[in-house]
Amino acid sequence: MKASLAVLLASLVGAGVIFASAQATHQPTSNDNRAEEEVRRLNAEEVEAFLHNDPRTMARLWSDDLVVTNPLNKFVNKQQVLGMVESGFLVITSYDRQIEYLRVYDDAAIAAGSETVVWGGKMPNAGKTEHLRFTGIWMKQGRRWQQVARHANIVPQQ
Repeated sequence: MKASLAVLLASLVGAGVIFASAQATHQPTSNDNRAEEEVRRLNAEEVEAFLHNDPRTMARLWSDDLVVTNPLNKFVNKQQVLGMVESGFLVITSYDRQIEYLRVYDDAAIAAGSETVVWGGKMPNAGKTEHLRFTGIWMKQGRRWQQVARHANIVPQQ
């Protein structure tokens, strides 16, 4: 399953180049619009789950295959992220996510944008406000959308 996820991610990145050139001619369907609304709602749910330290909601939103390159520059999976939340290491006390790009491709969606967070818990930058850039990849698995991959990095101060 991990190999197929890696192939999917590589394909989505490669396809992004092709789709970007066709973006001006793509006309979203009503299904695309419904999917976009759903993915936006799930992104908001994810933010709330972090703010309320709710690993149960996170587990529901994330695919069992979820992989994350996190702002600490670590590559982690779903269980590792949930473990960080449950242990009190990963705490976010303030979280604002702005989706600047959201595109649906049948049963996959890419969301990207900026985030402002205040870390808590045992994070190295606890108490500090940081600005992030993120990309999240969501897939419709069965009848529901789940996040399958995420990359987030801290934007260096100017």
